[in-house]
Amino acid sequence: MKYVTYIQLGLLAAGLCGCSVEAQQVNFGQDQCHYCKMAIVDRRFAALSVTNKGKQFNYDATECMVNEIRKNANEPELSTIRVSDYTGGGWTEASKATYLISPRIKSPMGAFLAAFSTSEAATKARGEYGGEVYDWPKLKEKLSSETR
Repeated sequence: MKYVTYIQLGLLAAGLCGCSVEAQQVNFGQDQCHYCKMAIVDRRFAALSVTNKGKQFNYDATECMVNEIRKNANEPELSTIRVSDYTGGGWTEASKATYLISPRIKSPMGAFLAAFSTSEAATKARGEYGGEVYDWPKLKEKLSSETR
C-alpha cells in the first residue's frame, strides 16, 4: 500500500511538471504569425497567447492577436496574453499594458498600434507621436468596431 502512494505521488508530480502553460520564446525571423501567416520580425509589435492547455500562438502584431481572440471568442481559454513593449522593455501582460494608436507608428498590419508596459511610457510616446491612448478593454472595442 505504501508503494502505491509513492507511485501516485510520483505520477502527480510528473503530470504537474509536464503541463506547463508558460510562454516560450518567439523565434523572430523564423516564426510565423498564427493569424496572418507573416513572418514575425519586428520585436516592438509582437504578441503571443498561451491556452490553458499550454498551446502557444505567436503574432506579428497586437492587432492580429486581438482579431484572433475576437474571431474565436476564446479569451477565457487563454492562460497568458502578452504584448511586446514598443520601447524594448520585453513582454507585458496585455491586460496591464497601455496602447497607443498613432499614424506615425508603422505597425506591421497597418493599425498604427504600439503597446507599452506602463501608462507613463505610453503618455510620453503620445507626446512624441500624437494619437490616442487605450487600455486593453478599450483597445479590443476600438479594433472590433474598425473590422466589422
